[in-house]
Amino acid sequence: MAAMKPRTGDGPMEAVRESRVIVVRVPLEGGGRLVVSVNDQEAGELRDVLASVLDK
Repeated sequence: MAAMKPRTGDGPMEAVRESRVIVVRVPLEGGGRLVVSVNDQEAGELRDVLASVLDK
């Protein structure tokens, strides 16, 4: 029987480049992580959208 590890959202938000994509990992409030893989263009669009929300 495999060991069961608790799924926690503890840990920092992170973004790492893996080959041709950027992988973003965001801890979630209820546990676990949201993992999103984006290319350079999508990362730029995400940056712009987030910046527009932060500027308000």
